[in-house]
Amino acid sequence: MIYHILAVGDVVGEQGLAHLERHLRSVKKLKDIHFTVVNGENASGTGLTDQQAEQLYQAGADVVTLGNHTFGKPKIAGRLEEDPYLLRPANYTGRAPGRGWGIYDCGRVQIGVMNLIGRCGLDFNADNPFTAASRLLKGEKPLFTLVDFHAEATSEKLAMGYYLDGQVSAVWGTHTHVPTADERILPRGTGYLTDLGMTGPIESVLGIQPEQSVEMFLGGLPGRFRVAEGPCKMQGAVFSLDSETGLCVHVERIDIR
Repeated sequence: MIYHILAVGDVVGEQGLAHLERHLRSVKKLKDIHFTVVNGENASGTGLTDQQAEQLYQAGADVVTLGNHTFGKPKIAGRLEEDPYLLRPANYTGRAPGRGWGIYDCGRVQIGVMNLIGRCGLDFNADNPFTAASRLLKGEKPLFTLVDFHAEATSEKLAMGYYLDGQVSAVWGTHTHVPTADERILPRGTGYLTDLGMTGPIESVLGIQPEQSVEMFLGGLPGRFRVAEGPCKMQGAVFSLDSETGLCVHVERIDIR
C-alpha cells in the first residue's frame, strides 16, 4: 500500500493561517492524504500562540513543527510540554521545554516525525543536528520516519538528506520560505526537497511587506515586521511512501493559490 504524506511550508501570519484553513482539507481529499505535517512557527509572524496551534489542528494538521521562532511567543512553552503533536527542534538545548520527536498512529502503521534545526546561519546554541538525528533513530523506529529540517543553508539541508538517505522515509527543509525545484528520491530511497516554501502572502518578501524589507536593506529602521496583505499561496509537497519498504516512491510539489 502507498501512503501519501503532505508536508506544508511555514505558515506566515493570520493571512497564511486563514489560507490554510480554506484549502488544506480540500487538498488532502484531492491528493488522498493519510498524514499531514505543517510548519507553524511563523503563524504569529514570529512564533505561535495556543489558539493558533488549535487552528492548525482544526484546519487539518496532524503534527505541527517549529523552528528558530519556537519561543517567539513564550507562553507556548507550557503547551510544548503537554501537546505531543507540537514539536520543536530536537537538537535544542536540553533545558528547552518540549520534544522534537514523536511517533503517531496512522491507521495500520506508525509514523515518526523528527524536527531539527540547522546551525549554518542560525546561532541558537543548538546541538549538532546530524548526531541528534542518529541518536533519535537508535530508539524505537516506526515504519515511516519524516524529518523537517529547519535550516538556512541549502548545503546543510542537502548534506542531511544524504546523511539520512535510506534510514528515513522523507527529509524536507523549511525556514527560507522559498520553494526549491529539486524534489527527488535519493539513491537509497529517501524522498527529499530542500525547501517546501511557505503558506502566506504572494506579494511579499518571505511573507513580510516588501517596503519594510527594502527599507531594512537600504539601511533604515523598518520597525516591527508586518505581514503583507493580499492573496496567499500554500506551498509544500506530497511524499508517497511504500508500506513494504518504508521508503519513498514519488515526490510532488504543491502550490495552492
